[in-house]
Parts: sequence; structure tokens; C-alpha cells
Amino acid sequence: MISQDKLDRINELARKAKSDGLSLKEQKEQKQLRNEYLKNVRSSFKNQLSSVKVVDEEGNDVTPAKLKQEKKRRLYH
Repeated sequence: MISQDKLDRINELARKAKSDGLSLKEQKEQKQLRNEYLKNVRSSFKNQLSSVKVVDEEGNDVTPAKLKQEKKRRLYH
């Protein structure tokens, strides 16, 4: 999880970019922070998705094979 300080800095840089513009150093920092944030979001989403089980109206497990494989891969790594 990304720290609150980093989230605050992302928002601060976004506000500054809209109002005054950013220096090259700030643009690099913003890009690095955004990449870190997106990496964290993607990882969290994949973890959440790997816990999903799809069941049809009759109670049969119809989870796609690709998702089942990903679950197994995550369990053993």
C-alpha cells in the first residue's frame, strides 16, 4: 500500500501542474509517484480478482480456466 504522504504529494503535484506548471524535476517525481501508485493498484486488483469464484444459477463453479490457473500460480509463488 502506498503511504498517505505519497498520496498527498501526488495530489499536491497535480494541483500545481494545473495552476503553475511543474519543473522538470517535479515532472519526474510525479511520473515516478504515479507509476508506483498504479503498480500498487494493479497488484491489489489482481489479488482481489484471484479470490473470485464464478458460480452459475445452479451452483456450479464456472470460473474461467485462466483465472483458476492464475490462482494456482499465486498460491505457489
